[in-house]
Amino acid sequence: MIKDFRALLDHTQDTMHCVAKYTGTREFIKHKSRNKTYISDEQLHAMKLCISHGIKVQVEGLDGERISQMCRCTASQSWHGGDRRKDWVWVKQRPGRCYGALNGRLPWRPQRLFKIKLLNEDGAFVEYWFALMPTTIPENSGNMDPVSKFVQVRKAPAAVALQVFSMGNIVGYTHVVPEIATSSKTGDGRHERWIVNSHIDLATWNDVYN
Repeated sequence: MIKDFRALLDHTQDTMHCVAKYTGTREFIKHKSRNKTYISDEQLHAMKLCISHGIKVQVEGLDGERISQMCRCTASQSWHGGDRRKDWVWVKQRPGRCYGALNGRLPWRPQRLFKIKLLNEDGAFVEYWFALMPTTIPENSGNMDPVSKFVQVRKAPAAVALQVFSMGNIVGYTHVVPEIATSSKTGDGRHERWIVNSHIDLATWNDVYN
């Protein structure tokens, strides 16, 4: 059972994921907490940790009411005896209408959700909820394709391909379709380009086309 940050790193077989978890978590804590100088490797490794397999997000329904969506990420575990489940989600990047029709959000797919407890210098515990995700960037600055009327995204460059960030930036489900027609698979079988399916429901249609 994974009970601390050291164990989480030890259970991460992918080297890039391990490095991203370590550096991303450490930099986030140093930036957000009052412990900007004293966090050592030993202290980070010893932080108590809890793995999460989902996050409940409040979204606005079609009639303006608040409804809940449960976004799942089972990491290496199966979902009800089947394949692993890692739901595509909207991740808020910045306010305003950046990324064109995507309205400051990008579709990413979580690889791991986890919570850590940090003991501040004043003796109080602070909890941080994190997500590790491979990232995407918008094609054509996030503007819709003139023929398909869909927005497309692609795998981000290696330097920013994995990020650790607050789960609070997850703002709901999204649906993407792998773009098979244009050599969309790498040698390891993973896709590199996706079409954002904004036709999946009326709420998503309104988000993208408002």
